[in-house]
Amino acid sequence: MTKSVNERELVLGILMEITENGMYSHIILRDVLNKYQYLDKKERAFITRVSEGTLEHMLEIDYILNQFSKVKVKKMKPVIRNILRSAVYQIKYMDSVPDSAACNEAVKLAVKKGFGSLRGFVNGVLRNVARNLNQITYPAEGLQRLSIQYSMPEWILELWLSSYPEETVERMLQAFQEETPLTIRCNLRCVTPEELKIHLEAEGVAVAQHPYLPYAFEISGYDYLGELQSFQNGEFSVQDISSMLVSELANPESGDYVMDVCAAPGGKSLHMAEKLKGTGHVEARDLTAYKVSLIEENIRRTGLGNIRAVQKDALQFDEAAVKKADVVLADLPCSGLGVLGKKTDLKYKATEEGTAALARRQREMLGNVQAYVKDGGKLVYSTCTVNPQENMENVHWFLNEYPEFSLCDIRGLLCEELRNDVEENGCIQLLPGVHQSDGFFLACMKRQS
Repeated sequence: MTKSVNERELVLGILMEITENGMYSHIILRDVLNKYQYLDKKERAFITRVSEGTLEHMLEIDYILNQFSKVKVKKMKPVIRNILRSAVYQIKYMDSVPDSAACNEAVKLAVKKGFGSLRGFVNGVLRNVARNLNQITYPAEGLQRLSIQYSMPEWILELWLSSYPEETVERMLQAFQEETPLTIRCNLRCVTPEELKIHLEAEGVAVAQHPYLPYAFEISGYDYLGELQSFQNGEFSVQDISSMLVSELANPESGDYVMDVCAAPGGKSLHMAEKLKGTGHVEARDLTAYKVSLIEENIRRTGLGNIRAVQKDALQFDEAAVKKADVVLADLPCSGLGVLGKKTDLKYKATEEGTAALARRQREMLGNVQAYVKDGGKLVYSTCTVNPQENMENVHWFLNEYPEFSLCDIRGLLCEELRNDVEENGCIQLLPGVHQSDGFFLACMKRQS
């Protein structure tokens, strides 16, 4: 009996959307898994692993293919290129898939997609790879070794090596390629961490306490998150620990007015609303109606009443908001170089010119939103990147441009494991592989009263 859905064909479609049409991996993969959520857990896991794994190791895979194909990867037809990439990933990284199966299924898929004349080419290249995989020679040292071994563009490596020792950079690269559990934040308004742990384990979920915060857990072993009753009941939100630390550093007081200027999908805004314990108000802003709808969906799920989603552009100055907020959260659009383990394709989309442009845009946004902070209020600036230009350099620029602000001492708001990593009293750069978190930068600044 022929299967109605071919997992490898779905993987090919995902790879084509990302590599040829510019779609973001986390969005297209989420949409495909939602559409085919009726598939068996094993089939869904295969789609996820092969899609993410092929992207994660793509520079290495292309390096391998170029050693065995007369036609170089860049010259191949896009469909053939992506069929070969996903098959090489299966051959090299999936012991559960026989080499013969990876080869045969790739040939069948090429034929199905209208490239029957290339079946011999696909078969020959893949069987040659499978036979000689252990004889492949890799660059022995330097940038090229790190770039090929970890599939990381050389310009990003140069950026990191200008700030960190090679050992630290390699720890980051290793962390990006490791499978990590999902981090969640307990909704303390409706359940205790102990109760949530019991509920999750009753649903068959593996739960581990995160060392940085008592209400944070790492979970694994579930199939479809949306089917968990505890999630439907709003007992937790999906949020990385680094993002939770934004609200910890903001440390709002009862009755505070909080403005989150780039809030979608709303994790930090909801966390702030929860910390206010029913008092005050959180205004969760974002640029588009779609992003606002994501925030509103999470507000409904969690049942919090002291928060409202609003469509506003952080690049447009809002005269009505001047000195209105006790706390402004500015988690601004960035290059995303700290979350490459979750959004692997970003490393192929990012450019030096693009990151410089983002740093300039961040300064423009900071220049706007600082005006919304009351005298004595706080501005928390954060990004999910590891790039001094977007992080510490922006903070130094900001403090020079707006001397009425100064860095807050954040050490007392952090767990003991993180206090020694605080820079200039008010900033911290979290690094994958060094810290148990995404790559993330935080800075807390206060306007003089």
